[in-house]
Amino acid sequence: MSNVNADRMVQDDWWPKPVPPNVHFGAGFYCESAQIFRHFRSGDPRALVLGEHVSCYSGCSFALGERGTCSVGDFSLLNGAIIMAEERVEIGSHCLISWNVGIADSDFHPLAAAERRMDAEALAPFFQNRPPRPALRVAPVVIGDNVWIGMGALILKGVTIGENSVVAAGAVVTKPVPRNVVVGGNPAVVIKEIRA
Repeated sequence: MSNVNADRMVQDDWWPKPVPPNVHFGAGFYCESAQIFRHFRSGDPRALVLGEHVSCYSGCSFALGERGTCSVGDFSLLNGAIIMAEERVEIGSHCLISWNVGIADSDFHPLAAAERRMDAEALAPFFQNRPPRPALRVAPVVIGDNVWIGMGALILKGVTIGENSVVAAGAVVTKPVPRNVVVGGNPAVVIKEIRA
């Protein structure tokens, strides 16, 4: 059972487009609105794989680049999260991801000043002499099972979050997080250990 119909339209949705064909979901998938795929560009045949009883509310956005992929494990809930994947974002089972959480596997722009200038020109739609974009740094994000990410947190490229951990609201996570801890701050640090 799901509220996504056989034609891949979400039941009673105000958004006029269907769930993309390369989004795969298990039994019990709940999608509040297919508008969560408005920035979905991936051509990978299994670009997004959602487990059983995954819930995605309308504030979410799956912004997957041309080769980006994402997986979300069983019973995970995303409420207003923005998932940005040029390569790979993995979210485990039983995860809770709150409003305005950003998860990104890339900086999306170069750090060097000269390359950023070139990137700005490359992205200008009506610039006649658009250069090619400089290479971007990409590193997968892996979030373990039973992780809770609080409102407004940012999970940046290359980060792994261990199972059962909690990321406090507003935290900026730039380094791996062990299992069974609470992290918070900018940059995020371990605040305390928790019981599994």
